[in-house]
Amino acid sequence: MALAIRDVREHDLDAVLALNNTAGRSILALDAERLRYFYEHADYFRVAEIDGHLAGFLIALRDSRDYASPNYLWFSEHYPSFVYIDRIVIANAYRRHGLGRIFYCDVNSYAEVRVPLLTCEVFLEPADDVVVLFHGTYGFQEVGQQRMGERGPQVSLLAKDLPSYAYVRDTYLEHAGLPDLPWLAGRDLPLANQDSQARRLAGERRS
Repeated sequence: MALAIRDVREHDLDAVLALNNTAGRSILALDAERLRYFYEHADYFRVAEIDGHLAGFLIALRDSRDYASPNYLWFSEHYPSFVYIDRIVIANAYRRHGLGRIFYCDVNSYAEVRVPLLTCEVFLEPADDVVVLFHGTYGFQEVGQQRMGERGPQVSLLAKDLPSYAYVRDTYLEHAGLPDLPWLAGRDLPLANQDSQARRLAGERRS
């Protein structure tokens, strides 16, 4: 079995949309417009490809994005710097085989050299003890709860401290920035968004 975790490509979007919208009640539905927003703006948007088949994906955004998700906004109100996992979806055929942990290791590696905190939420309605246990064993702790809208589900808001960040900040980010190495590179956003991303990175290096 050949597994590759790679940045999403535009030709993947139809398959990503179909996978998302057949994932069940624990994953909020997407339309093509919202998926296009993620494609153009998400700081982390990677897919898992197994033997040429799309097996899953994970989407995450950093702070200071123009994103109206109530859970993302909650973290924005409480923390100045974070990476927020918006969703992770694994195809039915590849569940319970550790692919979720591989994704979380990958997004953790992305986040810990950029921010001090990795965040997400889990639905409490319907309750899923497997999901709660997964996040607890991966180092997440509950930092709050809220209801998503008047009739939406209750969610547990989770955060994981990234202790490596302090070293990276003091050694690299406050000086010349991260080394120019492939495994430290950020996502290549579509051309329309590269200028704003470059301005953001320049601001981080000055701060």
